Amino acid sequence: MEHQQVRVTARGIEQNVLVAGPVDGRPVLLIHGNCSSADFWRPLLRHLPGTLRIVAPDLRGYGATEAAPVDATRGLRDFADDVAALLEAPELFPEGAKPLVVAHSMGCGVAMQLLVDHPERVDALLLEAPLSPYGFGGTRDLDGTPTTPDFAGTGAGTANPDFVARLAAKDREADAQTSPRTVLRTAYVADPASLGADEDLLLDTVLSTVTGDDNYPGTSVPSDNWPGVAPGDRGVLNTMAPNNFRIADDLVAIETKPHVTWVRGDRDAIVSDTSFFDLSYLGSLGAVPGWPGAQASPPQPMVGQTRAVLERYAAGGGSYREVVYAGCGHSPHIERPAEFVAELLELVR
Repeated sequence: MEHQQVRVTARGIEQNVLVAGPVDGRPVLLIHGNCSSADFWRPLLRHLPGTLRIVAPDLRGYGATEAAPVDATRGLRDFADDVAALLEAPELFPEGAKPLVVAHSMGCGVAMQLLVDHPERVDALLLEAPLSPYGFGGTRDLDGTPTTPDFAGTGAGTANPDFVARLAAKDREADAQTSPRTVLRTAYVADPASLGADEDLLLDTVLSTVTGDDNYPGTSVPSDNWPGVAPGDRGVLNTMAPNNFRIADDLVAIETKPHVTWVRGDRDAIVSDTSFFDLSYLGSLGAVPGWPGAQASPPQPMVGQTRAVLERYAAGGGSYREVVYAGCGHSPHIERPAEFVAELLELVR
């Protein structure tokens, strides 16, 4: 599909939006994840029919959208409110549009919040490698019980400072484990060869991330609990800390529940029950010193939590389908494009 970039001012910030297809086409809203931008969806566009109306915004602080501050105490609502405002932009959608919402990683949390706040505007959800409805890190069981009272080991203080520095420097090299290119090759996909000729395009999306206390990663505070840091109240990673993002009960309580298709890879390094971005799991491997043990700080059962919440969602009148790709990592739409598009078009139909 041919695409273009348009600028839309909504909620007081100028947002950059990738659009494709006719304005009156079947509406599909694409929401990208963390350390990414709308261009992360461009490989997918090649596989979609021209009858769809694709709208893919750069979230605040990513891509070419204004680097407005992120209030983490609202969870992912700053992002979700920005996206909701775009639904009212006539140059993007016809009046009253009810799109299929397709989201990736952190963007799935944004989509969940959008659904909770505006259920009448969502036709269906396609969640790709979704953030747990109980946030990222710091919970011990399928009910999302916190491991510590201050949610230690979550939020901005968990970010690797060298990775953040390399992001800020727009480092394009692959000379270190913490370089953005290496992280793209090893964490975003299971097989780096799947990036193909799109590797530099996708790296550009990672490098578009605005760094700092108000954006990525955000602020942190010291903790008496292992590993010595707890989430602050500003910036991206704190939006996903379980004290700020805990949406399970709200999802289940929605009166009219659209269908949810959940797509994931069984080799996802970021969102899994053995996530290499979960400090408790890293501690269990000896990679983070001082881990207090599985009883005090078990790895977060991310996949199990999402399944448990979706089962409650279905029991309350909704429906969901879980699709797992063998040998696939964090980005099925890049690693398994044909299968991913089939799921998307099934929801369109």
